[in-house]
Formats: sequence, structure tokens, C-alpha cells
Amino acid sequence: MDSSKFLITGSTGLIGSAVVRHLADKFPGAHMVLPVRNMAKAQAMLGGIAGASLHECDLLTTDYEWAGDVDYIVHCAAPTSNREFTEHPIETYNAIVHPTQHLLDYAVQHQVKGFVYLSSLEVYGTINGECKPVTEEMLGYVDLASARSSYPVAKRAAEHLCSLYAHQHGVPVCTARLTQTTGPGVTFDDNRVINAFCRSAFLGEDIVLHTTGEGARPYCHVGDAVAAIMLLLDRGVKGEAYNVANESTYISARDLATFVKESLNQSIDVRVELKENTPYAPPSLLPLSTAKLQSLGWHPEHSLENICKDVFNHYKSLKNHGR
Repeated sequence: MDSSKFLITGSTGLIGSAVVRHLADKFPGAHMVLPVRNMAKAQAMLGGIAGASLHECDLLTTDYEWAGDVDYIVHCAAPTSNREFTEHPIETYNAIVHPTQHLLDYAVQHQVKGFVYLSSLEVYGTINGECKPVTEEMLGYVDLASARSSYPVAKRAAEHLCSLYAHQHGVPVCTARLTQTTGPGVTFDDNRVINAFCRSAFLGEDIVLHTTGEGARPYCHVGDAVAAIMLLLDRGVKGEAYNVANESTYISARDLATFVKESLNQSIDVRVELKENTPYAPPSLLPLSTAKLQSLGWHPEHSLENICKDVFNHYKSLKNHGR
């Protein structure tokens, strides 16, 4: 991959920026084409990285022909805010599905060597009952009448598009179905549950749950996620989806809150203050199986404690640098 050309969307996000930095570090001869919405933000984050070329455009409408021929595509761009899913569900759906089809059409025309689409464990919907490993073919219930479902339904639709293009056009695209992923580089105001809990510990504030915290999932360190993406670019089977998570980190939200308190700041408390009409996904039990990905040679290196401490220390470094 050292002389290859990559098209990476979502390069100012946590995972996209980590992929860019990984490529620049490991493959100094690689060239990276980065479509961005906010050029000033992108320049501040990525402007000094060798081999990275920024291009300001609207991902909803661009056809990517300005990028020329590329070898690999990593499609990370997507909305990430729970509130956005609920308050702007149409925009959420369109922002996920339309750019994915534009990229797949581009991949057909330019005969790329590899394409990884970043999806989410939310495609599984609600799975409750017996706690058993959730493999890639198992899908639960998604309420199609709920505005919040704009996100998981759009992710399912985008995954299906990837499978259709693999089947009909032979596009070498596969899906990385990530659990909640975090680590160094996450923004301070990121409100996904593990980040919110670690931020409370860093600030010395009680962790406040607005649900019963019964839902459970595993987590993933951004470094392990990048390793999975790079492996899938090389060895992923076209049209297939792969769970990306550290199975050993499986924990309920309530137990995660206690874990963060005990491991990061024992002076704070965990409190439950239930609220109605929260923008969060319905509680589900998702002990993801990563056997399919591990069969390709991937193994996660970061424990739950390591993940939380990395986020905590990252927040500390942001404060030390006045950000």
C-alpha cells in the first residue's frame, strides 16, 4: 500500500483522522485524498500531514470525479449525534445513504482494489433475552415509526447497497460494523456513553444516568478499529460485514458507570435520574462476536481499563493545551 492512493471520507472525525495518521506513519509513499466539509477545521487537524490532499465539497452531491483514480476507499463519514438523529431524521438518513451510493458508483467507474464502509452495531436494533454471541447475520427489531430509527435504518440501507454493488458490479467492498469506538483524538464534547462517563470522572462530577442503564455492548479502542479497517482493505470478502469490537469489554451502561468511577475517580458517585423521551437508542443486549474478523488475523489489544484511561488522559492533555 506504500505507493497507493486512498480516498477517505470523514477524515476530521475520530476514526477517519486516525486512519489518515496511520497511513502517513506506516506508508510514507501513500497519497490520501480527503473530501471535507469544513476546510478550516480540516487544515487545522490534517494540513501538515505528508501525502494528504484536502478537497472541500458537499458529500451529498459530489460525484468524486475530482479525485481521479484511487486504489482504496475508506468511507467513515456519517452523523454521530443522538439528538441529530431525532431532531433531523431526514437529513440523517440522506447523509448516510446518498454519499454511500455516490462512492459505490465511483468505485465501479474507477475499479478500486478495496473499499471499507464503516457501519455501526446499531444496525442490530433491539435484541434482548438470552445473552449469546451476536453474529453478523443476526438482526433485531427496529421501530420504523421512530424518528430515532433514521440512523440504524440508514446504516442497514447503506450496508445493503454495499452488498448489492458487490453482487452486481463486483465492487470489492465490505463493511466494518463497529461498536462504540473511542480513544485519543475524541472531542471533549462527545456525548457517547463511554466518553460522557470518562469526562465526568475527569471533571470530578457525578455520573448521571438518564435511563436504567440495562443495555449492554462491548467497546473498541480507535487503534484496534484502524487495524481492523486496514486488514479488511486487504483481506475482507466483498459484500460481507464484520463486527469490530473487543468482546472482553462487554458491559452494561450501568456497570460501565461504576467501572469508570472505580478505575478513574472514586470520589464521584453514580446516580440515576430517569428522563422520558431521551434521544438514546432503545436498550439492547449486544455481546458481539468477532470470530469472523479474527479468522482474518485481527485481535484487539486494548482492554476496557486501557480504553477508559486513554480517554481520561486525552482529556487531561486537552486541558493542558488549553483546548
